[in-house]
Amino acid sequence: MADISYRIELAQPHTHYFDITLTVPAPAAVQQLSLPSWIPGSYLLREFARHLSGMKASQGSRDVAVEQLDKSRWQVRCSGRQALVVRYRVYAFDSSVRTAFLDAQRGFFNGTSLCLRVHGREQASHGIEFGVLPTGWQIASAMPNPAPGSYLAADYDELLDHPFELGQFWQGSFEAGGATHAVVVSGAWSGFDGERLLRDAQKICAAQIEFWHGPAAKRVEALPFVRYVFLLNCVDEGYGGLEHRASTALIAPRRNLPRLGQAETSDGYVQLLGLISHEYFHTWNVKRMKPAEFMRLDYAQENYTELLWFFEGFTSYYDDLMLVRSGLIDETRYLKLLAATVSGVLATPGRMVQSLAQASFDAWTKYYRPDENTPNATISYYGKGALLALALDLSLRSGSGGAGPVSSLDALMRGLWQQSQGGGIDEAQIMALLADLGGPELSREAAHWVHGTGDLPLPFLLERFGVQWSSDKPTLAQRLGLRVSESAVAGVQIKQVLADSLAQQAGLSPGDELLACNGWRLRRLEDALLSLAPQQLKLRLLIARDQRVLELSLDLPALSAASKVEGAPVLLSPAEKAAVRVTALRRAWLAA
Repeated sequence: MADISYRIELAQPHTHYFDITLTVPAPAAVQQLSLPSWIPGSYLLREFARHLSGMKASQGSRDVAVEQLDKSRWQVRCSGRQALVVRYRVYAFDSSVRTAFLDAQRGFFNGTSLCLRVHGREQASHGIEFGVLPTGWQIASAMPNPAPGSYLAADYDELLDHPFELGQFWQGSFEAGGATHAVVVSGAWSGFDGERLLRDAQKICAAQIEFWHGPAAKRVEALPFVRYVFLLNCVDEGYGGLEHRASTALIAPRRNLPRLGQAETSDGYVQLLGLISHEYFHTWNVKRMKPAEFMRLDYAQENYTELLWFFEGFTSYYDDLMLVRSGLIDETRYLKLLAATVSGVLATPGRMVQSLAQASFDAWTKYYRPDENTPNATISYYGKGALLALALDLSLRSGSGGAGPVSSLDALMRGLWQQSQGGGIDEAQIMALLADLGGPELSREAAHWVHGTGDLPLPFLLERFGVQWSSDKPTLAQRLGLRVSESAVAGVQIKQVLADSLAQQAGLSPGDELLACNGWRLRRLEDALLSLAPQQLKLRLLIARDQRVLELSLDLPALSAASKVEGAPVLLSPAEKAAVRVTALRRAWLAA
């Protein structure tokens, strides 16, 4: 039986309210309670207490007053040691993986959204039990389940690290590394191929278990969990995931699921497999091995680190790489995915303004709050962090160009895991092991890449492995330095104007609507090129801004002169020229 218990009722799920009863045996004379302001893995203060209401407290038959101390903290003055019972409601209508959701078809929650912290009792066992569920509903979670409808966590931290899925859902399971892995899918079309999803997820998990623990890791005792659960919510539009100690909450378009009778692997399905790979890799890289600053989390305020380039960026490097190693995609497809990451980073002027370390530290104020100027002021620690991992992997595998021993990023990751014993690490440890594996010069160069704002030498490093770098013909948006939305109804809307671009020089601004070019109505930006006569390069743009109609013009440089606006990079392996070379490439880099 748990020391601290929560009873969760879903009496009227269509109202989107969870009703919670918290029982605290032998409370303190002045018992403080609070709700977290953020959820680990998502670095933004989300102020979950804003959805909490109707808090009342009692001891036996006597009501006791609840005093609110600040935005997410309360206290109750108790009389004697009789159990304190606190009742409250939480509004839940956010379908993301970070919060809570409830309607007549489905329920989902993280403990950070529903479960008050009992100050001074965080190390006690915490239990969750459910009231009567709607007919046909099931419960899925990785939290230990000693009795039907009853779940038990060793302490408050563990309570928060096990999300729950409620409703009528598809589920299946497989074994990897001796441990059971459950897959729960909510919202799927009836024709989705669940068995294929299980087979492919098993390949990913087996490859990652071998990566971290070696080929001999066949027993569950070698793993940091005894059972793992994938909670996948399928929607019309949405994408993301959040890692937990023995599970992950995922959201993806239902059209990305594999379909019965379809053998091909769609781009959407590859994206879903990459998401599964990414969140599973986090089981080791951030849920166990983590920034030293995260060894003791403060749920009430920001917890800063400069290491998200490592824990998110390096995980982003390995997510698609593990799809190659598990045989789910081939080398050509992998290089296309890699080229998309390169394109995204190179199309972001903020990479010359913000370092990876700064991007990590600023996650709380910038990454999760994008606006029209975000690409000019920031860089993603996911995207550029993944490219840093690639640069280090290629450098290590080539012996730093002959200046150091031959190693790999795999060796760095496993070495840090062994050093940390699944605990905290800092940048000094990363750089020290990098120096051991690749030489002091590579370690110094890596520090410059982390704290500087220059581009990584990827074309040169890729060439060592026979991968050629070229560029596609740029789109008009790339040549102008614009990011837009397009539709037949709303036309062309400018979302972002990149720094030092032709569009910025011409006076275009975020929020402008592009109405016409050279006298022709625009529905798609690329159609502006159709308005040009041969050899004509002047664009006369009619725009709407705050109900005013303005005319702006710019001279479009000839394509050969558009040196500042690169097209999307294309990464080509020498497969068609030298099969032997490609085999060597795969063994040297893409394989373990």
